[in-house]
Amino acid sequence: MDQSTPTDTPPEQLVQGLIDLLDVEEIDRDLYRGKRQPGGVGRVFGGQVIAQALQAAQRSTESPKIAHSLHAYFMRPGNEDYPIIFRVVRDFEGRSFATRRVIAMQRGEPILNMAASFQAPEEGLRHQDPMPDVPGPDALRSEAELRHQIIDEIPEKFRRFMLRGRPIEIRPVHPRSWFGREKREPKQDSWFRLVAPIGDDAAMHRAILAYASDMALLGTATLAHGINGMMDNVQSASLDHALWLHEDFRADEWLLYSCDSPWAGHARSFNRGKIYTQDGRLVASVAQEGLMRLRG
Repeated sequence: MDQSTPTDTPPEQLVQGLIDLLDVEEIDRDLYRGKRQPGGVGRVFGGQVIAQALQAAQRSTESPKIAHSLHAYFMRPGNEDYPIIFRVVRDFEGRSFATRRVIAMQRGEPILNMAASFQAPEEGLRHQDPMPDVPGPDALRSEAELRHQIIDEIPEKFRRFMLRGRPIEIRPVHPRSWFGREKREPKQDSWFRLVAPIGDDAAMHRAILAYASDMALLGTATLAHGINGMMDNVQSASLDHALWLHEDFRADEWLLYSCDSPWAGHARSFNRGKIYTQDGRLVASVAQEGLMRLRG
């Protein structure tokens, strides 16, 4: 993740930076290059790899079929020093559905495998879980505001990362302490949206949601144990990621991410999420298993 972006960067510039990051370059048929995060240091954010892989799969699939699900496994941490190469395999092309496999590679080694499925739009029977009864985004403070409120408590080594400008604004319903050790039920709800509007490219909106869907899941499981990723003895990483896209949405309008973690054990945690529009439509579902290990 970019640790050098100043907090006073204009919102439009932050959002354009994310769009540029997710706009993979076609090198040859079914071969794409994903850009580095400018100023990125260390490990590549998992949501970036998923979103770029989805973009590569979407570029290889002709309209009217649109992505409705993806299933990804992380194998190695990505390195911010290098771009990512995505190879797409066209496993199936039917009248209603198409399936793609994507292999993300750096320096000749795979870092992620993903399968994605596409469907031509059609009507069918409908039902959905209701949206949780939570305060709307207008009644909540953003994570950026909350972080600046505790600026004196943030260790120097984390301060630049935590206070940098971000293209996606998050407003938690029940804010957590980034450094506290209190235990609470492993559930959390938060609103999110891009900090500036973008165009009508539905594929880009899906890629941005895929990017954002990796932001809250791992932290949900840690709530039950009073730990967090800022602790030196905690090792965490995404192991796999599954996303189902149910309905149309816009990533530049408020979306509610409702997460819970029903199980953890054997240094792994299982986390789930549902994503709703502000008017209560369930537009996506997410599941992820993550590494949650205490060193020493």
